[in-house]
Amino acid sequence: MKINWTEKAIKSFELNIEWLIKNWTDIEIKNFITQTEQLIDRIKQNPYIYSQSDKKKSVRKGRVNTIVSMFYIVHPRKKEIDILLFWDNRQNPDNKIIK
Repeated sequence: MKINWTEKAIKSFELNIEWLIKNWTDIEIKNFITQTEQLIDRIKQNPYIYSQSDKKKSVRKGRVNTIVSMFYIVHPRKKEIDILLFWDNRQNPDNKIIK
């Protein structure tokens, strides 16, 4: 399956990296990137492995790690997956654009 990153996904991923740069070490940054790549690989192999969003059934949520989740949508006919957003799980869930 082809993976597409939305602008919101790129921006939210970069914001997580920026936060790690300010607050953690290079090791944590590398771990986050590796964890993200592993999550995307799992989703490519089995797009429906993670649960549907409570509010929007077409959107699925996979955990990068205990702190960050990634929201995505599967387009089976096009054989594509759109990465929608990276979400810091410590934030207020009511602020989430994708629910």
